[in-house]
Amino acid sequence: MALEVIGAGFGRTGTTSLKAALEELGFEPCYEDLFGHPEHVQLWEAAARGKSVDWNELFGGYRATTDWPGCSFYEELMHSYPDAKVILTVRDPNRWYESIYNTVYVRGRIASSPIFRGLRLLGLQQFDANTFLLLVLRAGALVGLFKPGMASVAGLNDRLIWEDTFGGNFEDRQHAIEVFKRHNEEVKRRVPAERLLVYEINEGWEPLCDFLRVEEPDKPFPHLNDTHTFRKGIRRRITFALAAPIAGVSLAVLALLRFRKRSS
Repeated sequence: MALEVIGAGFGRTGTTSLKAALEELGFEPCYEDLFGHPEHVQLWEAAARGKSVDWNELFGGYRATTDWPGCSFYEELMHSYPDAKVILTVRDPNRWYESIYNTVYVRGRIASSPIFRGLRLLGLQQFDANTFLLLVLRAGALVGLFKPGMASVAGLNDRLIWEDTFGGNFEDRQHAIEVFKRHNEEVKRRVPAERLLVYEINEGWEPLCDFLRVEEPDKPFPHLNDTHTFRKGIRRRITFALAAPIAGVSLAVLALLRFRKRSS
């Protein structure tokens, strides 16, 4: 099985919806999230350093890829899979920035925070509502430390997106938007027109199915993982992450009180 569809669009351009749509159309499975493949860290690190990579080691068994890290290597993938088609998901740059800042960037800060790397929670300069949220999120990130390979995945993800793509300056809104626009223009310039679909998710099934030459499904187009849903998912993971420690502390306190009562 060879890769047939290459997603060249940055995260938060509808890539999760595109993944669901592609799998509905038969292009499954679709490779999307590095966090689901900690065993691939070394291969992606090699690719990031410009070394030759056997892409089949990464994408063997997959028919499509969307989002990071694949979108950073669309050109290499395009040459390695000459029959694959390329889909560039796009959206309004300002809305894209707001969306990625409030979702993926927050998650990136959690994963690369001192508590994740060294169980340290220092360095916050201002205490406000957002800082408080980040404190809670960082506490919830502790659960990731117990998953094999997650720390290295988080570190690589952080470097590929925030350092390599945005030059460590993502918080400069204008800079980030310029990087976004430049990437989209480069994709349009480098990918042959007959292999490229520039696509907005709200266009639905028709242009996607026409481009892939498949029949349009008789069901609504999937619209998944909007900002509200993304942040709701983070809050849910925080709840599960904190439930066990809180329960443990509560039991310890109850045991201590019972012990003191018996002693008295």
